Parts: sequence; structure tokens; C-alpha cells
Amino acid sequence: MADERERVLVAGGTGFVGRQLCAHLIAAGSEVTTIARRTPDFPLPGRLLTLDVTTASPGELADVIDAVRPHTVVNAIGSNWGIAERDMETNCTVPTRRLLDALRRATCRPYVVHLGSVLEYGPTLPGETTRTASPPRPTTAYGKAKLMASHAVLEAAAEGIVAAGVLRIANVAGPGTPAVSLLGRVAGGLADAVARDMLPAVVELSQLRAHRDYVDVRDVSDAVVAATRARVPGLVVPIGRGEAVPVRGLVDLLVEVSGVPAEVRELHADATGAVGDDWIQVDPLPARELLGWTAVRTLRESVSGLWADTLRTRGLHGRAGLSGAPHRAPERTGTNELTRKRVGEWST
Repeated sequence: MADERERVLVAGGTGFVGRQLCAHLIAAGSEVTTIARRTPDFPLPGRLLTLDVTTASPGELADVIDAVRPHTVVNAIGSNWGIAERDMETNCTVPTRRLLDALRRATCRPYVVHLGSVLEYGPTLPGETTRTASPPRPTTAYGKAKLMASHAVLEAAAEGIVAAGVLRIANVAGPGTPAVSLLGRVAGGLADAVARDMLPAVVELSQLRAHRDYVDVRDVSDAVVAATRARVPGLVVPIGRGEAVPVRGLVDLLVEVSGVPAEVRELHADATGAVGDDWIQVDPLPARELLGWTAVRTLRESVSGLWADTLRTRGLHGRAGLSGAPHRAPERTGTNELTRKRVGEWST
């Protein structure tokens, strides 16, 4: 008799990471059920259950879990990009607590992989590496809300209520990057300039001093799949490339890869109040040792995947000049006249 297929229940499977993960799990032979608050406007592999985890009762969620009887539950619920700070707890923490309440009531006992964020650690001094045992000191509303969710999972694991591990994921890039994220807005602005034949494009941004550890969404999906198999209950594992890169340099790389002539403008520090560097870099060793995982895709592959996806979704494939051929580096410009909102929240 054939082995039973691995059943995985993914909460938040229609999000940036969740979509990639569901497709990966199915390709690996798993039977996937996704819980989402609404039916997405794009094809989703596997089975979809429409349910808002934020408002569903624990009993209702427990019934769903017992009906699916998953071997693994992946909590990929994060946050909608650009939401108000006051809504972060509702979007990031409350769903996790409700899911844990449901698992207490359910008769089956799946392993839980909770997707957290390295923003739970908060920024460190330039050159430092964030390690598994680094004390969390989040400075953003998103990081604080995600930390409360991760704490809830780890407390439930310590009490023996669930077997669960936490992955704290670095900044994520690649195909499917949300349009309201930093890189998504840059790609969208370049595509808009091409569509309107307004070249060279002018990309207006707040000052970008941050250095962040970026990892490809497809590598993140690989890491989650690895975590469903190499189970590490009660542990926290950072997921990243182990390299902090200047965010401005990543924007320049995206412009270069696009092949679109562009000028990138930034606000001066005195106009934004920005001071110092914001640095996050994770230690990749625990993921390698505990999960057998390491990031394999380059940042160029990540932004190339984002740009190709942007062209596809906007129907711009085949336009002249969009082959991704390198051109001169985008000019660095600062101006006090720009009034763009400063990038302050970064989510997974």
C-alpha cells in the first residue's frame, strides 16, 4: 500500500510567502489545504477554505483542523503591507492566539511551524549578527506584534500544548513581492514609466540608510518545507542569507536588472529626521545545522524574479528595452522637495 501523503494546513496561504509555499509543498507531494479570509483573485494550488482566523471562534477553527487532520500546520499569517500601527496586533498576534486556542481543543495533534520575523529582534549595531539567542528588542509595531505571536507559540510549546518551532525570517524578495513594499513600489514605478513612455523613469524614495538581510521567497519556501520535516519543537531558527546589504544598493540592482533608464532620488536626512544606520543580519548556521537548509539564490535572481513577475502581471512582456540588459547605474539624487512617506515598516 502506498504511503499516506503528508497533509499540511497553511494559515495565510494566499500571502506573499504562503503562495510560494503551497505550490512548493504540492510539488513535493504533500496534500495542502489553505485557510484564507477571502478567495484570492489568482489561481491557488490545493484546497481552499475561506475562513477569517482573526474572527473565527476557537471551536470553529478546531473543527476545521479535525476535519483536515493535518500532520503539520504552517502559520504564515503576517500582516497586510502598509496597515496602520494600531492594527498590527489584530493582524499579526490575534490570529496566532486563536489558532493556538483551536489546537488546544482539536483532537489531532499536528506539528506547528510558525513564521516569525527577524524584526522581532530589532536592529543591531552595524557589523553585528543576530543569533538565535539574541534578546528581542523590536522597535517597530510590526516587530512587536510578531514577537507577541512568537512568544505565544513558544509558551504553548513549553506547556506541552503543541509541538511547535519558530522561523524568524529576514526581509523577503522575489516574484510576488507586494506592490506596496519598497521593492514592489520601485518595480511598479519603473513599469508605469515604461507603460506611459515616460523615460527616463524618476523613482522618488525617502532616504535609504538601512542594511538588511534579504532572502529570496523561494528559498524561504524551501526553509519552511525543511522545517516541516526536520522538526525542532520549542526552538527559534533565523532564516536569511547571513549578509546585510544596503537597501539603496538593492534598489539600484533592481533598476539595473530592469534595463529601464532611471533616476533614483532620495530625501536628505534633515528632511526625514533619519539618523544612523538600521542594520539587521542573521546567523545562517542554525538553519544549516538544524534544518539542513541554506539560501542558494542570489539577490540578482531575487530582483530578476520580481521584475519578470511585474512585467507579467502588467502585460508588458516583450516591450522593447525590457530584456534586463545592463545599463549605466542609476544616478543618486537627493532633494528636499520630495514628500514621499518614509519607509518605516518591513514585513515578511
